Amino acid sequence: MDKLDLTKSDKIYYGARKKPELITLPDLPYLQITGFGAPESESFKAAIEAMYTAAYSIKALCKQAGQDFTVAKLEGQWWVEDMSLDPLETPRELWQWTLLIRQPDYVTEAIAAEGLRIAVNKKPLIPVSSVSFGTLSEGTCVQMLHVGPFSTEPETLAIMYAYIEQQGLAISGKHHEIYLSDFRKTAAESLRTILRYPVAK
Repeated sequence: MDKLDLTKSDKIYYGARKKPELITLPDLPYLQITGFGAPESESFKAAIEAMYTAAYSIKALCKQAGQDFTVAKLEGQWWVEDMSLDPLETPRELWQWTLLIRQPDYVTEAIAAEGLRIAVNKKPLIPVSSVSFGTLSEGTCVQMLHVGPFSTEPETLAIMYAYIEQQGLAISGKHHEIYLSDFRKTAAESLRTILRYPVAK
């Protein structure tokens, strides 16, 4: 039985380069959980654990049905309530986020609901009950690969902002990050993160 690995099969979604580029994405299914606070907070760590517990429960169901897959990379959307503020100048405790894990197209609402039920029973002390299944619609986006620590992201973002302006576009959605490296285990200088923004004319 072949195992689906979205990271390898979807080169557009996961294949960002070290220069900005325009891509167009279809509506895609995800697990998601929303919260607020600094990324080093206990609530953020618990949310990550909840997401993976849910993702692996759904994977197990699909494997039993003959459709095994590799759990996709963790992703995150980041913003602050007052969008006129520079997030980097806003206290980290006030950052808001949605963590995402993309799902294969064959994961239905029914499969996701059963997987989430199993996950809640498996680990009732973490916020698995706050994980939901839904669709993200980003459409046209600008993306770029950032290599290195999160603290140097502004350098990459500056390149992206200039490109967006040159193309006559404007940011139309939330700052989106795809963590190609596990930031819990990888040295900061070796981190590989896709930075993405939905854009419009």
